[in-house]
Order: sequence, then structure tokens, then C-alpha cells
Amino acid sequence: MELRAFLLEQLEREAASSRKVLERVPEGQNSWKPHERSMELGYLAALVATMPGWPEFMITKDQIDLNGAEQNMRTQAVETRAELLRALDDGLAKSREALQNTTDAHLNGTWRLLMGENVLAEGPRYKMIADGALSHMAHHRGQLTVYLRLNEAKVPAIYGPSADEWH
Repeated sequence: MELRAFLLEQLEREAASSRKVLERVPEGQNSWKPHERSMELGYLAALVATMPGWPEFMITKDQIDLNGAEQNMRTQAVETRAELLRALDDGLAKSREALQNTTDAHLNGTWRLLMGENVLAEGPRYKMIADGALSHMAHHRGQLTVYLRLNEAKVPAIYGPSADEWH
């Protein structure tokens, strides 16, 4: 199997799971967080919504500097579930197109995440997409399901049954 096909399948599956979680995010509680050191609900939900778009820039750029011009890429909370789902759809469409139009040779090239002079992560582009975008998305989506539970929202089944959907 080609790397791009594998990554595209992973992206589609993870985005579908994220959609199920984002559809249950309570509105009007963006500033809620379970602990003073935790992310706010609105920021975390927006992060999960925008992460399907990360493979696009990881394919079209050789690196991102979080202290550079890319600072405008920082996640911003939105007010409604509809905005969250629109962000997911927009990012997914861009990443889908980028994956469809790339090659395995390009995916084997190096991609770097920088913060000024500091290299935060560097490796083959396909690995950075798998770890830095797709697995990272699953991690934050898991956090978001805990936020849902703590806000009395029903948690959807993702990788298996959910106590809220088990019959």
C-alpha cells in the first residue's frame, strides 16, 4: 500500500471519530476547564476540529516555525458546534487534496517543527503526519471526551462501545 493511501485512510477514520465528539461539545461553555492548568473547553474543541487540516501544511511546507510567520496558525476558539464542524470539514478537505496529490517520495522527505532556533521535532514527513497530526489528534480527542463526561454530555463510541451508547 502506498503511504499516501495509508495516511488518507487514517485521516478519514480519525476525522470521522473527531466529528462524533465535536457534535456533542456543549455550547456556551468555552471557558470551562477541569483544572487551572488544563486547556479551556473552547480551545481544546477548536484544536480537535482544526487538526485534520495539519497534514496539508505538513505536505506543502518543509517546516513550520511556531515563532515565525505561522503564528497566525494558532488555534482560536469558536462559539458554536457548527463552526467546529466547518473547521473540521475545511481542514479535512485541504489535507485530503494534499494527500491525493503528493507522492511517497515526498512523504519520505524530511519535515521539521521549529520554535525559533529550536527544533521541536524532525523526521520523515509521513512519520511526522502519523505521529504529530493523527496520533496527536486522537490524544486531544480523548481529552475532549473527558471534558464531555465532566459536563454531562454523552460520550460517543469511538474505538469501541461507549457507556452512553451501549444498549
